[in-house]
Amino acid sequence: MSTTTATPLHRTAHSPLNPWRPPEITARWWPVFLRNFLVWRKLAIPSLIGNIAEPLMWLVAFGYGMGALIGHINVLSPSGETLQVPYILFLASGSICMSAMNAASFEALYSAFSRMHVQRTWDGILNAPVSLDDIVLAEMLWAAFKAVFTVSAILCVMLALGISHSPKLIVAWFVLLGVGAMFASLALIFNALAQGYDFFTYYFTLVLTPMMFLSGVFFPLQQLPSVVQKIATCLPLAHAVALVRPLFMDQWPSDPWGHGLSLLGYTVVAFWLALGLTRKRFSK
Repeated sequence: MSTTTATPLHRTAHSPLNPWRPPEITARWWPVFLRNFLVWRKLAIPSLIGNIAEPLMWLVAFGYGMGALIGHINVLSPSGETLQVPYILFLASGSICMSAMNAASFEALYSAFSRMHVQRTWDGILNAPVSLDDIVLAEMLWAAFKAVFTVSAILCVMLALGISHSPKLIVAWFVLLGVGAMFASLALIFNALAQGYDFFTYYFTLVLTPMMFLSGVFFPLQQLPSVVQKIATCLPLAHAVALVRPLFMDQWPSDPWGHGLSLLGYTVVAFWLALGLTRKRFSK
């Protein structure tokens, strides 16, 4: 008489995987990134003009227009001293963080959604030996590249205008690259949830615009009510401004590790969340 031993049921190859599993990244993200670059290269000049026109208008209108009325503005230095800096310098150091935010967000929302949902480019790429994880990583890095490309052009204009000649702007460039990656990761969350372009209006209106006015871009955070200041210190853009502004003034930030780890934390959590939501979308 034969006996059978009960064996535990194992997950089959056709069972759905957990969408919240750790990212499975390989070097195959690079061809996807390169594909985006080759397509964008044909429209690089119009794209550059479109990306830098708005921040430069903010800089000219508010920096030189309002700056002529304000003159200098009191800013707390990293050592705790009160410094008087030209308003144009104060605005430039904040607006360039805003430019990195907007450029990365626009690319990871409208352009990525077009490739994912409208043009079905992602579906075509998935027919090759490239995973969805690699595609999402490539889109995040590509949006970060677009952001730092825009920031580089604006920095060149600021240098030409003599707004700042601090050698620490090189460090600011790398910080802004990380800022682009962070906001690209945040935008990819909404990209995974969107059913159409209109959905992105909520993100820009309800998230990015309030963050822009509460993160110290246009005026010091110390002028805000204490409750609003506490909220502002949790915003990712505020951490970016806190790192970049002292570098424009040729000083080192007061808490670089704290602000840097905050940006890194936002990036990791947002990318993981965006990846999980994108996996769920493509598993349906």
